[in-house]
Amino acid sequence: MSNVNIQPLGDNLLLEPIVNDEQKTESGIYLPETAEGEKPQEGLVVATGDDEKIKVKKGDKVIFKKFSETEIKVENKDYYIIKNEDILAVIK
Repeated sequence: MSNVNIQPLGDNLLLEPIVNDEQKTESGIYLPETAEGEKPQEGLVVATGDDEKIKVKKGDKVIFKKFSETEIKVENKDYYIIKNEDILAVIK
């Protein structure tokens, strides 16, 4: 997991995107993500804001709403800042 010097404020979270570019069918054919349509995205929580309503913690793998993120680049690495309310689930 990344160690970045960004601290989200309030109910915001800093996520490292998890990219699943291709899915493999049972017959061995690789499908690009665009073939499956719109679906929620996954990310790894790098930092959380200080709002007490936040239920996730650093290191959690989460699913969040598509198009809810603000993309930023720090030291040539991509990150997302999203609102706590846009988290759909924690992947166990």
